[in-house]
Amino acid sequence: MASHDIAQRFERAFVPLEQAVAAGRIPGGVMGVVDKDGRRFSRAIGHAQRLPSERPMREVSWFDLASLTKVIFTTPRILALAEAGSIDLDAPLTTVLPDLRQYDADAWERQVTFRQCLGHQTPFPAVEPIYTYGRDPDLLRTFVLQRQWRKLEAPVYSDINFILLGFAMERLSGTWIRGMDAGPGFAFSADPDQSAATEDCTWRHRVLSGEVHDDNCAALQGAGHAGLFGTAAAVLDFAHGLLDGSGASADTIALMRTPLSDKRTHGWEHAHAGWSGGDRCSAATIGHTGFTGTGLWIDFDARRAWTLLTNRIHPTRHFDSGISDLRRQVGDIMTGA
Repeated sequence: MASHDIAQRFERAFVPLEQAVAAGRIPGGVMGVVDKDGRRFSRAIGHAQRLPSERPMREVSWFDLASLTKVIFTTPRILALAEAGSIDLDAPLTTVLPDLRQYDADAWERQVTFRQCLGHQTPFPAVEPIYTYGRDPDLLRTFVLQRQWRKLEAPVYSDINFILLGFAMERLSGTWIRGMDAGPGFAFSADPDQSAATEDCTWRHRVLSGEVHDDNCAALQGAGHAGLFGTAAAVLDFAHGLLDGSGASADTIALMRTPLSDKRTHGWEHAHAGWSGGDRCSAATIGHTGFTGTGLWIDFDARRAWTLLTNRIHPTRHFDSGISDLRRQVGDIMTGA
């Protein structure tokens, strides 16, 4: 794609974000695009924080990436462990976490595999307020491992899958996730004055900025499903590494693109009707979103990626920000004719 083409597409795709901010649905955001040759454009708009004081959004603002942690941090590391022979994707988690439901040898949880967790092909419940069971991170890890989980009739997207993958990474490395290298340009916390604020938390009794919003990740003091912080530039760097092959092995990138279901690959979503990337993506597009208002999409056929980072839950999640429609509008412009 010629440089002026990607520039024009970016300008058009930025308009829906401008409109969402002007309408007061979203405090602010940063949008960026990069192609395989490294050409990129990004821009910030609105406020990084409105309460208790106002700060402008900047291109270099740090975002709580929420579930982008799953695809930027956890998935590449799990796939690298598999490539190195440290784990077998089709083996049960008990090969690394032998104490998972250790008091019931026939428990269904003991049969769950790494690949099933990566593709959200397990019957774990969609959500669970783990943080309501205490604040001791060691005890909460034990609770997650020993809990008799409610078994759903059909697989759903569940944070439990990636919490358990995170536990496996911790067990293999001998350190908690927050002690690991977050990756180039990323961290597990950020300077509050340089960050996009998230929610006025009802149980921490403050507006969160630079500290993880996800309740379970906060209580666990680091987890595989959330907790990563980064700027738009860092997210685009990561995406560019997948586009040009410099950021992961060919086998790892291939698995990220390999479907495991009608919606999911290893870690990611792939293009499907009604998804967050819009209706015009090529079949070679993968993407993921984060609860805080973040998202990243990579179109390997079009050789470009785009990110939309917002603080749509500031100061509360209990508000219809229109983020789903915004993401799809941006995606349609980024991939349309």
